[in-house]
Parts: sequence; C-alpha cells; structure tokens
Amino acid sequence: MFVSYKWLQEYVDLTGVTADELAEKITKSGIEVEGVEILNKGIKGVVVGHVLEREQHPNADKLSKCLVDLGEGEPVQIICGAPNVAKGQKVAVAKVGAVLPGNFKIKKAKLRGEESNGMICSLQELGIEGKIVPKEYSEGIFVFPQEAEVGADAIALLGRDDQVLELSLTPNRADCLSMLGVAYEVAAILGRDVLLPESNLEPTAEKAADYVKVTVEAHEDNPLYAAKIIKNVKIGPSPLWLQARLMNAGIRPHNNVVDITNYILLEYGQPLHAFDYDRLGSKEILVRRAHDGEKLVTLDDMERTLTSDHLVITNGTEPVALAGVMGGANSEVTSDTTTVLLEAAYFNGQTVRKASKDHGLRSEASARFEKGVDPNRVQLAGERAAYLMAKFAGGEVLEGTVMVNTLKVEPAVVSITLEKINRVLGTGLEMSQVKDIFDRLQFEAAIEGDTITVTAPTRRGDIKIEEDLIEEVARLYGYDNIPKTLPVGTASGKLSAYQKKRRDVRNFLEGAGLYQTFTYSLTSEEKAAQFALETREAIRLAMPMSEDRSVLRLSIIPQLLEVVKYNSARQNDSLAVYETGNVFLSNGKEVLPDEEEHVAAAITGLWHNHSWQGEKKPVDFFVLKGILEGMFEKLGLNDRIEFVQAQVEGMHPGRTAEIRLNGTKIGFAGQVHPNVQKDLDIKDTYVFELSLKALLAENAEPLFYEPIPRFPSITRDIALVVNKETVSGTLKEIIVTEGAPFLKEAHVFDLYEGDKMEEGKKSIAFSLKYVDTERTLTDEEVTKVHEKVLAALEEKAGAVLRG
Repeated sequence: MFVSYKWLQEYVDLTGVTADELAEKITKSGIEVEGVEILNKGIKGVVVGHVLEREQHPNADKLSKCLVDLGEGEPVQIICGAPNVAKGQKVAVAKVGAVLPGNFKIKKAKLRGEESNGMICSLQELGIEGKIVPKEYSEGIFVFPQEAEVGADAIALLGRDDQVLELSLTPNRADCLSMLGVAYEVAAILGRDVLLPESNLEPTAEKAADYVKVTVEAHEDNPLYAAKIIKNVKIGPSPLWLQARLMNAGIRPHNNVVDITNYILLEYGQPLHAFDYDRLGSKEILVRRAHDGEKLVTLDDMERTLTSDHLVITNGTEPVALAGVMGGANSEVTSDTTTVLLEAAYFNGQTVRKASKDHGLRSEASARFEKGVDPNRVQLAGERAAYLMAKFAGGEVLEGTVMVNTLKVEPAVVSITLEKINRVLGTGLEMSQVKDIFDRLQFEAAIEGDTITVTAPTRRGDIKIEEDLIEEVARLYGYDNIPKTLPVGTASGKLSAYQKKRRDVRNFLEGAGLYQTFTYSLTSEEKAAQFALETREAIRLAMPMSEDRSVLRLSIIPQLLEVVKYNSARQNDSLAVYETGNVFLSNGKEVLPDEEEHVAAAITGLWHNHSWQGEKKPVDFFVLKGILEGMFEKLGLNDRIEFVQAQVEGMHPGRTAEIRLNGTKIGFAGQVHPNVQKDLDIKDTYVFELSLKALLAENAEPLFYEPIPRFPSITRDIALVVNKETVSGTLKEIIVTEGAPFLKEAHVFDLYEGDKMEEGKKSIAFSLKYVDTERTLTDEEVTKVHEKVLAALEEKAGAVLRG
C-alpha cells in the first residue's frame, strides 16, 4: 500500500511529525514501512511555461521551435521533439540550470543550428513511470489545464512535492488497504482525531428507482448491492490533483468518472464500478452465477469463458461485469457517456478469488474483496463517489439508492481481564492505560471490575479473540516499552554432542570448498527412489501442489544433481555443493515415517585451476575420497571406515565405492553413471551420500597426540603382481597388520596394467615407512619385518614381488 504523506494530512493532523518519523512510528506499532520515497528528490528548476508560438524547425522534420513564456520577463526559445507540442499549451519546462531525475542537468544548447534555452518535459522525464502516465500523454509532453499559473512550480502542481510511505501489510491488516484505514491507525498512534471526507449530496427530484431494478439471486455471494444513478455527466479529464494522487499510488488516470471510482478505492478501500447506463441494454441489474460456457468480453478486450463458479453482473440476460474483478467492454464508460449507473457492492471474497485466479485477472479491486472490505463502508463509499461525480463531472445524482441488502454483520465483542494482558505481556499496566489504548483505536470499551469488554468496529475484521486484544495493547503501548526479563533457571543452553558433530561436518565441508545448499524435500515419483541408501515405498502427499513435488525424498542426491544441472546451464560448470537434510522412510500406511538425516555432496568441473602456473586438475574419484577421509579424520573415525568397490544403480560401475563403518554400510561415493549425466546434460560429476545419523552416533576414541619422531625412518617401496580382481585395500590391510609395530605408513603410488604384464594380472606399488619412536632401527630389523609382510602378502593374497 502506497500512502501519500500530504494526502494523509487531510484526515489526520500530522503537525510536528515528519514522514520519516511517521514511518518509524508505524513500523514500531506493528506495520512495517519498507521505505519512504521522496517523489521530487533531486529535481529543481521545473516551472509551468506557456507556449506562445510554435513553428517547424527549419533543419529538422521532427523538431519544433517554440517561444515559451516562463513568467520571468522575456519569452525564451526552446527546441522540442514532442509530436503533441502546440501553441497555447501550458507545459512543464525545465529551465536552464534545472536538474531532472538521474542528475540530468539542463544547459543552453544548439539543436540543428537553433538555440534552445531549456526543455519542455514529458511526465516520464519528471520521474513518473510510463505505465501510469495518462494514455494521451504517454507519447509526448504533458499539458496542464489552462488555469495553471505561468511560472508556478510544475512539480508541486503534479503532486510530486510529496513523500510516499510504502506499507508492507500482512493479510490480517486489510483495513489499511485504504487511506482512511491508515488514517485510523496513524490517529491511534499519535493520539489524534480522524477527519472524515465530505459527501453531502443534493439529489434531484427524480428517483433512482424509476431507472433501475436490482435483483440478486446469489445472496451468499453478494449479500449487499447498491446502485446509484448520476445523469448529465460530462466525461473529461479529472482535476489535476486527483490525477496526481492516482499516479502517486501507481494507478493510471483515465477520465473523471473512472478516476473517481479508483480514488474511492484508495480512499475507502471499497471497490466501485461505473456502468454506462445507456449501454446496459435494460433497466435491470441481475446478479447471479454465470452459466457454464457463457462469454464476456472484459475491459481489457479479452473474451472470457465463464463457469458456474463465477459471479456476474448482468442486465437481466447477458453479463456486463465479472463481479469484483473487472467490468465488461459492453457497458464501459466512454467519452460520450451521459448517464452513469454506479455500483457499490459487498462480494464474497472466496468467490472473487476463484474468478480472479481462473482468469488470471489480479486487480486492485479483487485483492481488496479477497482480503475483506468493511461492510459498513460500502454505502458510504458509493455516496462519496456520487458526490465527487456531481462536483467534478457535472452530474446530477438521482434521489435514493436502489439496493438489495441481506447482509447481517455484527461487530466482534471480546472480553479480557487486565491480569491476563499483564501476564502475557509481562507488564504492569493500569486499567485506565488499557482503556485509553482502545479509545485511541476508536474501539468501544466497557469496564466491569478486572474485565474489559471491547466491541471492535467492522473495519477491523481481524479482531476476534483475546489474543487479538493483547496484540493491540502491546503494539500501541510500544513493543520497545515492554520490560525485558531473563528466563529463570540455572541451566545454560548448549549444543548436544550430535549437534556439535554436525556443525563440525558442515565446517569441514565448507572449509574444503563446498557450498551448502537447501533443496526441496519433495520430489517426483521417478526421482524419489534414485540413489536411495535404503529402498522403501515412497510417501505420497494427499494434496500435492504438482507431480514434480508429490512425494517425500529417499535420497538427497537427485536434488543436488538438479542444482548442478541448473548451474551448468548457466556456464557455472565448476561446482561443489553439499547438503545435510532429512530423508523420509515409510513404515506403512497410517504410521509416521522415519526421518533420517543424511549428508550428501556433488562435485563437478575443475577442482584446481591455477592459470598462472598452467595447472588444471579436474575432479575425480580420489578428490571425493580425499574429502571424505578428511571428514572422517575430523570425526576420529578414519580407522573404522572402509571403502569397498560396489555397484549402485545410477552410478559408474567402475568408479563407485560402498562406505562401511565397522563393517556396516552407511553410504556410497563415486561418479554418476554417464547415461544419467547425459540425460541431465552435465559433465562428469562425483557424488556421495552418507547416513549422518549413523555416522555421528558413533563415539570416537579420545584424541591422543604423538611427538614427532626424533629418530630416522626407513622407506621401502614394493611392486606387487596380483590378479586384476584384487583390490588395493585388501593388500594394504595385510601390510598394516603384519608390519606392526614398526610400520607407520603404507600408501599406493603406482598401478600398472600394460602389455608387459601377464594376462589377468596387474602391478600395484606401495611405499612403506618403518620407524621406532624410541630408537634408530637397523637394516636387519626392518628386513625381518619386511620379509614377514611379503610372505603374508603371498600367502593371503597371492601377491608376489614384480621382477
């Protein structure tokens, strides 16, 4: 909601309160003000000029040479490129030395050899959005009414010497979708009165009932419909101040009748509609549900196909408006309209929302009906609009209002004790203070002992229960005035052991260069079972928002691959992401699922890219394995983890390992299968997924530090010939077991499977490091242990030294 500071002053005395101060007070009272826009910020030197002469530029077909009176003595020559500039017009002129939005400074210039002393401005050049500029001026300069004073401040005449507060309203505060609603709120905050707008009608002797009959069939959808007749209207532009207020609120002016209905929409929060009475085709208004397949061409010239879910206003036979959403083109007010039928009605918000959603017509009117309008303000808004049409369109308002009224609205009556208010808020308020707050809100309040009974006006449809009253007291008393208290108790909060370990995992992965992501827990049936560590039936939602988000996930990896796909499509093809989140394991119907926390990651592209050194290292299995080993070491579990070659559906058959903790599978790691990568249109991508619950539940041994050895180590390298099926992990386990206690390190540094090897064999080379922390080992001692290792390798794995 955009609130004009100057317009608001017509309803509430804002003396001594600046726009910024008011914004702060409103925010502190519970309605966030997103910002205060100064409409004339940075603009100066723009005045009303009178075009005395206009002739064609001698050297340019699309330029005009104008002689303009600025009210400062001699007229000045200005070259103008607008197609609609003409002699006799009153226009906005930026004088020499003026500044326009964007810090655009006006200087003397020569255009095609002719001197130009200023600039005749369009509204867009004065900072007004093109979409809200009146259509007749959207392609050229703006023309002021002839009564505009030459030399006057053009910005002030356009209402731009103003500040606009942008209110971010929650759905329950529909009362502030109007200037009067905001006025009541501001008056309560400041403790001042509200001045209501004038609507003193002087009707003619003719009666509106002689011109129209109103019938409502759908009473539940439309419990109140009021029609007024205004004759002899003269369609033309609205007063400049009214146009300015509409534009400042983001609404494009059209003509005086339509602009007045939009003005009332902003002022009262009550949508109205004006029909051309002579184009209705009958003397009847019938409100009913549409027939299935019925057609209506709306004001945007789109043909709409209606259903029985939609409420329509008809002339007794055919629709002339989609109720609460948009009028029909067949009854639109045009330049030759002379008699107006003015509609003020209360429509059911759900019915309006259904029509708005079905036809993709989200309007200012439909938004207000959906959130709720004040039923006691419907007729007042109609009277006010009729008054303005008589005043600014020369209309004659016929006596009476033709109405169907089955609306029964009772104001909410809520009682609460002072003790509960103080107990909930932690305050020590007196009853007189509470009563004063409700008086400022203009809520009727009666006190009986310790209980106060409040009757909320119908404009505040959000007041229904005790807690609503407590909120009103809190925000008007001032949230910053509520005393601060600390909770009673001796225990201080801290992370559980599980939470601390989970934080360690996240910190390590982020330190390793992975970015944390948060993806949907909902996925499609097709993706739900992909890469699952444990296969169970997918859990389907009762009312999914789409088939792509219809079941709960069993694995995180499909969502991470979508992240990779999204980034890869935008040329971000080196990516490393991880997520810790729940997967959902079904326990059958009518039983809540198990929620198990997993950690998963996806890495693709270059892992290192040092352009200066010319080094580029793409991601491979060992990068992924190194990250995991670092994480396991951080958790103190490296000695209990095994990587075992495995086959996992959707994963590369030769580059995938099952990860086991104490011999039990907790996850897997490896490259995504090339076919899956092709389907997703991504490059080689490596992933892992682990049961974080299983991983963090394991207790690590206390960490012991060893001093750096003071004695030298002895390194022996061996190349072993083994069957191709033998994995290095098996050999390493034998080496480490047999080489104890002197063997401290063993790692693979070469693999050979070339044509020099026997069929079915391969060579794996290990580097072994022997050391004793207490003394220097001799060659004989190392040789003895080394031979024991070689013998065990031959006996248990058939591994022999390569010749």
